[in-house]
Amino acid sequence: MLDRRQFCSALVSTAALAGAPAAWAQGEGPIHLLVGFPAGGGSDAIARLLAEKLQAELGRTVLVDNRPGAGGQIAAQQLKTARADGSTLFLSHDHTISILPQVVKKPGFDPHADFDPVGGLATFVNGLAVSGGTPARSLPAFIDWVKARGGQAPIGIPAPASTPEFLVQLLARTYGLKLTPVPYKGSAPMMSDMLGNQIPAGIGSVPDFIEYQRAGKLHMIGVLGGQRQAALPQVPTFAELGIKGLEDTPYYGIWAPKGTPADFVNRFTRALEKALAVPEVHQQLTDMGLTVGYMTPRQLGEREHAYTRVWTRIIQDSGFQPQ
Repeated sequence: MLDRRQFCSALVSTAALAGAPAAWAQGEGPIHLLVGFPAGGGSDAIARLLAEKLQAELGRTVLVDNRPGAGGQIAAQQLKTARADGSTLFLSHDHTISILPQVVKKPGFDPHADFDPVGGLATFVNGLAVSGGTPARSLPAFIDWVKARGGQAPIGIPAPASTPEFLVQLLARTYGLKLTPVPYKGSAPMMSDMLGNQIPAGIGSVPDFIEYQRAGKLHMIGVLGGQRQAALPQVPTFAELGIKGLEDTPYYGIWAPKGTPADFVNRFTRALEKALAVPEVHQQLTDMGLTVGYMTPRQLGEREHAYTRVWTRIIQDSGFQPQ
């Protein structure tokens, strides 16, 4: 038989083992989910929706931590220097992970050497939208409108040296126009100027445009991708409009600092999968213009590599030199 001391010791050990999952769930503090763009934009809205559901799944506080600036570069640098203990993650789309390292000489991070993929949540498309004060309601009409104004027009983009900037250049070459990309510090300030008719058009992600499109305040006239978007069935793809090579779609995913424990990554990615399967979450993300689809860490890594290859070619063909 156990004496009193042995019995108490065994009891404490059993309680500690039983409480291990709860201890992990509580962690040493909240999980900070970095977002590289300002509050009010599409990335921020997605992060806040997921944070609530992830918190419920994990039993651990998940805080959205906006670190806007330089197209997500500041947030990515923050992730690189964060402790690899599961306390800091990064929700990002293609621009910061696939495009920035190709267009900036010293981005301050290497997504392959410094980050571990945790899980993907959706793909989406970029699109061209005109402001409410711009009379065109189709790409051909917009091209004619620009030509009538001397063939010149500014086009807003949410970040310099981004996919939208290369799309502006591609449209300019295709139609023989002088389209000037006007970079903003994120989609929110770009939207503000478009809604105020300070700029005639902008290129950004469908999640950024979708609510204003539905309200009739902006008008999308073309989207990337191989097929029309479920949330925007009336908007043609650029391929339909005769511009080929833009069928590959961008993605949203979550990354951790390199070396984050596999146990944490596995638990978090399972929680992400469950959160995306919640019907109202799936519907809200779909309504934002996303094509929802969970990706394992490996699948996210493969998706990122494939997308990067496509845009490496487009960037090189544009003659852009890293700055």
